[in-house]
Amino acid sequence: MATIVEVAALAGVSTSTVSHVLNETRHVEPATRRRVLEAIEKTSYRQDALARAMRRSRTDSIGLVIPDAGEPAFAEMVHGVEHAAAKLGLTLLLSNSAESAERESKAVRVLLERRVDGLILARSANSSRDIVDDLRGENAAVVLLDRMSPDSPFDQVGTENRQPMRSLVSHLASAGHRRMVLVAGDMRVPTLRERADGFAMGIVEAGLDISEQTVIASDQTDPSLAEAITRAVSDPRRPTAFIACSTVLAVATLERVKAAGKAIPRDFAFATFDGFSHSDLFEPSITTVRQPAFEVGVAAVDLLKDRLAGSTSLPRTVHLAQTIEYRDSTGRFELAR
Repeated sequence: MATIVEVAALAGVSTSTVSHVLNETRHVEPATRRRVLEAIEKTSYRQDALARAMRRSRTDSIGLVIPDAGEPAFAEMVHGVEHAAAKLGLTLLLSNSAESAERESKAVRVLLERRVDGLILARSANSSRDIVDDLRGENAAVVLLDRMSPDSPFDQVGTENRQPMRSLVSHLASAGHRRMVLVAGDMRVPTLRERADGFAMGIVEAGLDISEQTVIASDQTDPSLAEAITRAVSDPRRPTAFIACSTVLAVATLERVKAAGKAIPRDFAFATFDGFSHSDLFEPSITTVRQPAFEVGVAAVDLLKDRLAGSTSLPRTVHLAQTIEYRDSTGRFELAR
């Protein structure tokens, strides 16, 4: 492997000049700079990133820990983070906690050991409060993503979940639906809990009987989730609408509806949060509450950038608005059955 001394000798300059060209720490005349860059190319010299980071006390890298890299909303957030980080010249190190507090803790520890300048964390469903307390004592800037806390000591960014759920319930109620099923998922997840809160608010605001509604609160990996959906599909009280709180929960719901020989929107109205790419191409097209996941990722990097620049302001919470795409899955149901 070539050394900086060999590069300097080939270019006919000092090692400090080579260093200035590499690190852009001082103006170097264009002709000299060109000779150095040509020497670097000829020798295939590669700078020692670790040594450079130690000299600068920066690694120009950030870490991102998310619970499920395969879930569409999180995948879009990753794209947003990566896009914004690249524009700042930052390298992204990504880790998937798989909703495990243990894996989350290990991922955070490894990223900090790699001296990332900042950390973006979407906490797992069973995340320990200790991880937040431990992060307070670290040098890296921290931003919480998506799954936010009202008492967070860090900047955080996510979406407004209660209001779009209230609007969706109002839409269904105005169409004549009186009994609904909310497939809420794991209530340990703040985002899902907020959507469940919005459902209850919407039911009360619509003047419906809360006791006539069904809320299925179960971890998506628990077999009891599918069993509960199956019971709701055949409930003798005849619910007429299902709302899923995430893409994974939407898949579970649609599978159980199909397995029971039912169809949407013939037998049930259906809507989901997050949803699928190109939901308008499904048959029927699916009513979807769409969060600006890519923009959430970009906003997380923007918050992190301010902290890396030395901002000492109080922790900030950013809520981005979601949009409701009304489609056939909630629009062609006939209540008279």
